[in-house]
Amino acid sequence: MSATEVVLYTKPGCCLCDEVKLKLQALQQRQAFQLREVNILEDQEAYARFKEEIPVVFINGKKAFKYRLDETEFLKRLSRGVNHGT
Repeated sequence: MSATEVVLYTKPGCCLCDEVKLKLQALQQRQAFQLREVNILEDQEAYARFKEEIPVVFINGKKAFKYRLDETEFLKRLSRGVNHGT
């Protein structure tokens, strides 16, 4: 079974982004997932989509959180993503 992919859209100097990134890194200790960070300033398409709403978290390609991350809800969604292979 492949690891669930979590993508965090962010940019430097964003304090909300830093908060969410720290939470995700801590959550990786509780449940395995692949974390990929995308700096929207280095990705024109991501910038066009998310410039006004970062941080944004996707779980297996599906938008899961915007601005803030609820840790309990994240673990539930992560579990569902793994169970359904989505």
